[in-house]
Amino acid sequence: MNEVYITRLSKFLPNEPVGNDEMENILGLVDGKPSRARLRVLGNNKIKTRYYSLDKDGKSTHSNAEMTAEAVKGLFDDKFPIDKMQVLACGTTSPDQLLPNHAAMVHGLLKCQPVELIAATGACAAGMQAFKYAWMSIKCGNSANAVSTGSEKFSSWMLSEKFEPETDRVKLIENNPIIAFEKDFLRWMLSDGASAALFQNKPNENGLSLRVDWVEIASYANELETCMYAGAVKNEDGTTKGWIDMTPEEWAKDSVFSFKQDTRLLGKNIVPSGAQMWKELVEKYNLDLEKLDFFLPHLSSEFFRFKIDEEITRLGVPIPQEKWFTNLVKVGNVGTASPYFMLEELMNTGMLKKGQTIVMMVPESARFSYAYAHLTVV
Repeated sequence: MNEVYITRLSKFLPNEPVGNDEMENILGLVDGKPSRARLRVLGNNKIKTRYYSLDKDGKSTHSNAEMTAEAVKGLFDDKFPIDKMQVLACGTTSPDQLLPNHAAMVHGLLKCQPVELIAATGACAAGMQAFKYAWMSIKCGNSANAVSTGSEKFSSWMLSEKFEPETDRVKLIENNPIIAFEKDFLRWMLSDGASAALFQNKPNENGLSLRVDWVEIASYANELETCMYAGAVKNEDGTTKGWIDMTPEEWAKDSVFSFKQDTRLLGKNIVPSGAQMWKELVEKYNLDLEKLDFFLPHLSSEFFRFKIDEEITRLGVPIPQEKWFTNLVKVGNVGTASPYFMLEELMNTGMLKKGQTIVMMVPESARFSYAYAHLTVV
């Protein structure tokens, strides 16, 4: 089995950063009224700026595939041109269409030579599924290099116009908030962008590389019901009904394609299951936590920072806060791209030294999956 190294990381963030007071101007007012949930949600997640692939009038400036292609291009130069790329693995929650898949659309924009493709579509862990595919391709000798990506275009899903049919119906029958908190919550959580990693079977001749020691991903869907979803409605018994079994009229009146989050399930389950998996991995790999240098947890919200800290400490596998490295407050929650953004910033800002170790943690609340990766700076 080959050693595998991340030799380059790149990112693409669209347009200018958007401050908290600018968000609703761009996304629009639902039923012409300010959100009741916005300040509460922002107070919990602590995000200060994020990026939208929209202009100030809410018009699209980039597709998901276009942002991803730009991130991929940033990995290559004259010394290692894109015509050497062998595998392209793309993860996203928010593809531009159902078919063709996201990786095929990105490859089409790159206009390079034929390559092996795979698209991982899901929530946050999909970016790490692409990451693991690229790693495994080189690990087993299938390829000498591979690119993986994480990217999102959430903003267009969150525009107020997408909720108009639902608000018209709700106004006629009830005096509750115009759209349910489960939908409004995510309007103030999510943002856009793309990032990419180049994996090779040898490290950089000059400069640092990241050896990928292991990648572990596990789903707990066998134990837990759906928490975050889109293209479906959730029934009282916890089951879901997908858009394919609904009429176009139902799609519109219930904002079926909006992102929705069962925040009660999120708060109850996202931390304990992931912490238990961390404990099992520490034991499996006999990790010396004192020698761990950086912990990169994908936090959907700063609200979970101390809950994670408390739970892993309770389980006897603590990581001191001074070893945590995040950039949520600056770039926002970009789903599948967020783990890459943290790793890219850490690698490209001169903080790393040879011999240091890094653990990435990526929880996914769609139906509770978790991804961990261990890297060594070489």
